[in-house]
Amino acid sequence: MVLTDHDIYLFREGTHARLYEHLGSQPRADGRGASFALWAPNARSVSVIGDWNDWNPASDPLALRGDGSGIWQAVAEDARPGNRYKFRIVSHDGARVPDKADPFAFACEPAPATASRVWPLDYDWNDAQWMAGRAARNALDAPIAIYEVHPGSWRRHDDGSFLGYRELADALVPYVRDMGFTHVELMPVTEHPFYGSWGYQTTGYFAPTSRYGSPQDLMYFIDHLHCNGIGVLLDWVPSHFPSDAHGLARFDGTFLYEHADPRQGFHPEWNSVIFNYGRHEVSAFLLSSALFWLDRYHMDGIRVDAVASMLYLDYSRKQGEWIPNRFGGRENLEAVDFLRRLNEAVYRDYPDAMTVAEESTAWPMVSRPVWLGGLGFGAKWNMGWMHDSLAYFGEDPINRRYHQDRLTFSLWYAFNENFVLPLSHDEVVHGKGSLLGKMPGDDWQKLANLRLLFGWMWTHPGKKLLFMGGELGQRREWAHEEQLDWDVLGQAGHAGLQQWVRDLNRAYGTEPALHELDFEAEGFEWIDASDAAHSIVAFLRKPRRSAPRLLVACNFTPVPRTNYALGVPAPGRWQEILNSDAASYGGAGWGNLGGADAAPVAAHGRSWSLTLTLPPLAMVVFREPGNADS
Repeated sequence: MVLTDHDIYLFREGTHARLYEHLGSQPRADGRGASFALWAPNARSVSVIGDWNDWNPASDPLALRGDGSGIWQAVAEDARPGNRYKFRIVSHDGARVPDKADPFAFACEPAPATASRVWPLDYDWNDAQWMAGRAARNALDAPIAIYEVHPGSWRRHDDGSFLGYRELADALVPYVRDMGFTHVELMPVTEHPFYGSWGYQTTGYFAPTSRYGSPQDLMYFIDHLHCNGIGVLLDWVPSHFPSDAHGLARFDGTFLYEHADPRQGFHPEWNSVIFNYGRHEVSAFLLSSALFWLDRYHMDGIRVDAVASMLYLDYSRKQGEWIPNRFGGRENLEAVDFLRRLNEAVYRDYPDAMTVAEESTAWPMVSRPVWLGGLGFGAKWNMGWMHDSLAYFGEDPINRRYHQDRLTFSLWYAFNENFVLPLSHDEVVHGKGSLLGKMPGDDWQKLANLRLLFGWMWTHPGKKLLFMGGELGQRREWAHEEQLDWDVLGQAGHAGLQQWVRDLNRAYGTEPALHELDFEAEGFEWIDASDAAHSIVAFLRKPRRSAPRLLVACNFTPVPRTNYALGVPAPGRWQEILNSDAASYGGAGWGNLGGADAAPVAAHGRSWSLTLTLPPLAMVVFREPGNADS
């Protein structure tokens, strides 16, 4: 498509969100060559070099537009789909820049090679039904249970090689459907030179990594999941990028995409480079990347990585290693503006998609609309819930009575944001061990504790995210060079844990009380949060409509509690619909024989009460009478 004056205006304003239609490599419709366009405002000369011209910079020079945009253009008549290419740039001072991959390339050659490839994005989609109805699937009152997946290590071939996107789709769909997850979140599949970065050191913001196949192969993956009722989210990284010579760093011989001052432009924690969000053209580049995946790949949303590092100028820096903003503060005002523009653009063009922030601080109103002063995200990871819950579960049960406030604290702020409860890959790497390994006690207690943790997560207000392998009770921490330890399912306790997650997802999806009011205080009510002496909590989850309420009771000690009274709001028989201590899950089989009758005995400020058996290290969930079969 031709760059118009209006396109240039929006580009220079920082609001153009479809630059991928104009810049980079665009195969021509008549099949004769491809057009190339590149932003390199400080270059003296630019050429495209590739397979078709024997990498000769004299063959296909680009011409600088005369409108001050800094964009260079040319048509290479002999370029063909699949051809490799790079840009040869001579900087304004006459210095030759290392040959650069195309920032807007749609495909790249397999690593460790670094060239871009001319590639059309034609694909016949079959997901019209999904796309027409996905607004309801992504709605705030929908059950959203996300399975986080690293494509290179979920499963592998017997020889240790990767599954391709298509093979992964065909294997993943029946598993995810059987387990009851509603969405898959892909760890970054944007092209990255170092596999060990898991995709978080991105060089190709418009190209899926070629490790698992072609762009069309990834499209098939998403299409196949959609056709089977599963949403797909992309983990997207606008916070930093690697300094590899072929990438964005010092792109035209100057600090173009990044800040020149290392106090602003270098990330000490990740040894990477930070985008200059105040440069309008960089903002347009990132906006276009986000919308590209929603447009051309039908992604259902993006999870934005490391938002905290974008918001704070002093993130992971010592005094004197950062520059305050114009008001003397630590907030990155340009990043705030960018994030607001990002969310406005996404929800303007794709109101049925979602954006999710990985944000670990107390920055206010992350998931509130921009027009109210928020950042505009649809949801935010609840890192506080994750840290507090894991710290509590890491305590020996004999000590938990002294830490109950750590468990219950999350309910004080549970509705300040639209929270996703994450047990992500970050919790099972870098020497942190597996989720199972974090649990105290012997093997039986570890598995019981992990079942209880998942039960606490699935009944706590908020959407759910679980990293692959957690549902298996994998014993070692995640290793990206190997597939998950699927063989543990041969052990009854691990198979039982997997069944427990399956049943939690089923209940979460079918019981309105567990998902309709995830983000509203009206959906939650404590029965008792004060019995720290026995490490017991009990609460109600409530729906919006005339559906049954649910009573949830958790016993965080290995001592079964019999004849335990809990006040309830209605008479009749309360049906026990979930019990993590059931023998089918690997538990000891303590329970309430399918339910309990409410007696007219006051307790916990209510006129009726149940007398229950609370199994050891377990959760039980009861459905309100009158809707026992609903």
